[in-house]
Amino acid sequence: MSKKRDGFIDKLQHRSYFFDKGIRFQCTQCGICCTGEPGIVYIDQGEAERIASYLKIPTDVLTERMIDPVKDGYTAREAEGGRCIFYENGCVIYPVRPIQCLTFPFWFQNMRSVSAWDDALLQCPGIGQGRLYTKEEIISIIQASYHVYIKALEWLYK
Repeated sequence: MSKKRDGFIDKLQHRSYFFDKGIRFQCTQCGICCTGEPGIVYIDQGEAERIASYLKIPTDVLTERMIDPVKDGYTAREAEGGRCIFYENGCVIYPVRPIQCLTFPFWFQNMRSVSAWDDALLQCPGIGQGRLYTKEEIISIIQASYHVYIKALEWLYK
């Protein structure tokens, strides 16, 4: 990650947020975030290799059948109705899912305002359930997936 991005994320630590007291979350594996509107699920080379290994297929078969190359990585293909190719009555790669999926709903775009969080809350039944994530953990999760947010913006606005 670049120093500019690190500095930006570091500044987040010292502000007050609606999640200062933490947020409860537990993925219910309901698939709402995996289905519906089309979207971009970014997969880097290491994630692609882990997914292929987990599925017990060669990486080239994965890239031929399930993911599409982009500038410096891949995107998951979508099936009918915008469903992620890896979602079939549950996520078939859940234990090795990409960082983008692993860090949902604590994405930068969801955590930037109460309004954005309220939109995520309407979509995800796991929000408010499970363990309490602290402000520090949430900011760390945002930092871990921020590069994917930037890549998505670059693809959308190129």
